[in-house]
Amino acid sequence: MKCFFAPLQGYTEDAYRRLHNDIFGGIDAYYSPFVRLEHGKVRSKDMRDIRPEFNEGVNLIPQIIARDAEEMHTLLDVILPLGYKSIDINMGCPFPLQTKHGRGAGLLECPEKVEQMMEIVKKNADISFSVKMRLGLNNEEDWKNILPILNDTPLHHITIHPRIASQQYKGTVNMDAFDAFLEASKHPVVYNGDIQTTDDIASLEKRYGDRLYGIMIGRGLLARPSLVWEYVNNTKLSDNELFEKILLMHDKLHEHYTRIIPGEAQQLSKLRTFWDYLEPTIGRKHWKKIMKAGNMKNYLMTLSPVPLSH
Repeated sequence: MKCFFAPLQGYTEDAYRRLHNDIFGGIDAYYSPFVRLEHGKVRSKDMRDIRPEFNEGVNLIPQIIARDAEEMHTLLDVILPLGYKSIDINMGCPFPLQTKHGRGAGLLECPEKVEQMMEIVKKNADISFSVKMRLGLNNEEDWKNILPILNDTPLHHITIHPRIASQQYKGTVNMDAFDAFLEASKHPVVYNGDIQTTDDIASLEKRYGDRLYGIMIGRGLLARPSLVWEYVNNTKLSDNELFEKILLMHDKLHEHYTRIIPGEAQQLSKLRTFWDYLEPTIGRKHWKKIMKAGNMKNYLMTLSPVPLSH
């Protein structure tokens, strides 16, 4: 199976992707946090994040989020000149800030808009498009109105997170619905959702075999950055090996933020996000010490040694 790193706003930006690829690896492609419009223009911070010179050595697929064909046109007009030949279309973002404007999973209630956007895909035959989506916005059968449109469009693959958007990340994934989606899709399918361990990956591979094109992991990789590497190489890093790599990645991010962010307080605020999902790996006691450190000196003192939990 292909292994993809899901995009998470505020976490998997360019520096994180480069360092993860160098230090951990195992990922077939990284997806950028979605590029979007703000006040009718493409956000400059999103464009900076996907610039090729900031993603050297990384197989990056830019992800876009649009409410209609017009917005999609605008986004592609500024992204494609950068030379990208693969684009992912976000129809799965569950957050109300986007869905209430008809973006992300909000599109799943609007088959006519999806159809218009897929016409753009058909007109750009030299670009490999994929779609990331959920089962629906509030109804877990929304996908049944969308998939026929996607099946009629030349897509590279579809990534499906088998929850509805209103669940966000709560409750359980609907594997029965995923099975039905997999059966009905004419395109290769990538599974996304609640992959936390190598056993989770093995279970999916055993259950679906060649029927599953790949997996996409977000939060699970933030919690254990070595997860895919360990699965691909059929080995598990020792606690010391894992923490050495985590700390190396952190220290290189620290160097990066020191260059681009003025002021220790702002740097510390940004560095803390690195640990947001790592609590299961380093243990709650030490995680709390890191998060409560009031200044850079105390913060750095908390980082060594870190006893990893099992």
